[in-house]
Amino acid sequence: MKNKPITISGVTIKPGEQKTIDIPLVAMVTHNNVQMTAHVIHGKSAGPCLFISAAIHGDEINGVEIIRRLLKQKQMQRISGTIIAIPIVNVHGFITHSRYLPDGRDLNRSFPGSSKGSLAARMANTFLKEVVSKCTHGIDLHTGSRHRENLPQIRADLSTDEVKELAHAFGVPAIINSKIRDGSLRATGGDAGIPILLYEAGEALRFNEVCIRGGVKGILNVMRQLRMLPKLKTKEAPKAPVVSDNTSWVRAPSSGILRVLIPLGAKAEKGSVLGVIADPLGVVESKVTALQEGVVIGRANLPLVHEGDALFHLAYYEHKVDAVVNQLENFQEQLEPATPTTAPHKTTDGPII
Repeated sequence: MKNKPITISGVTIKPGEQKTIDIPLVAMVTHNNVQMTAHVIHGKSAGPCLFISAAIHGDEINGVEIIRRLLKQKQMQRISGTIIAIPIVNVHGFITHSRYLPDGRDLNRSFPGSSKGSLAARMANTFLKEVVSKCTHGIDLHTGSRHRENLPQIRADLSTDEVKELAHAFGVPAIINSKIRDGSLRATGGDAGIPILLYEAGEALRFNEVCIRGGVKGILNVMRQLRMLPKLKTKEAPKAPVVSDNTSWVRAPSSGILRVLIPLGAKAEKGSVLGVIADPLGVVESKVTALQEGVVIGRANLPLVHEGDALFHLAYYEHKVDAVVNQLENFQEQLEPATPTTAPHKTTDGPII
């Protein structure tokens, strides 16, 4: 079936066309105009309309590189349906290297927004009206906050079969069955019947090659699941990721200088020492211990900590921790810069190391 034209911000894209569209936003205080740039690939054949967004938090830049590489894939020229890629949603925050907008608000807590509200509300409303409302599915790309690093993981509300299938298709070993927060893009999309996956990987203001490669590969996997691209012919089906329904942060028992003793993706035994906090002279030391068995899916990278700071994010599983760790090790090995990449996620660029 032939695709139909789509209109974004007053610009119509015909089947088989690609266009870059600048969506007007609230101007800077200098009176300079600001636009949210969207690249649209509108396939000749009908199919799902998938938006891929990054930098909703302005300092989360891994997703910007993921989208850049994705758009360079030759197979993107032969898709069914439509891709709307927005590499920088929070333009104001991106310019200032800030997670938030100039009004101090979190854009991902400001949906659905309002055309007459705050700066954050107006930007959320514009993004929802001009992009999200035109789509059937979405993938939102994130990283950890500043000085915190996340293991590549998918967060989604797995209460519906379609979301569960897409989350598994993405292909990262860690899937978190995550409740939807009020005011988030996922919440607003869910209310409108638009399934949205959230890909978390890496740290704010840092590129991570494994996280970037995993993101590109994962989006292509989702597109194949949606039949926007033909499925790959493989002899063996990949092992299904193990889902965690429960996560928690282990917090600092005291203030001082943290020495981390366990890497991301590692198994944490109940009672095991995750790190040690000491004063600058090392006279007084306190251990940071795991209260129960789990996998480290996030951690603080800044050694200077205060009592109560969140240090290690653990995901908990029922009797399948070792299987998760093995899958994470294989995932890391396949995507390491020193390992040759396979055709689906090759780029003309060298790895960012």
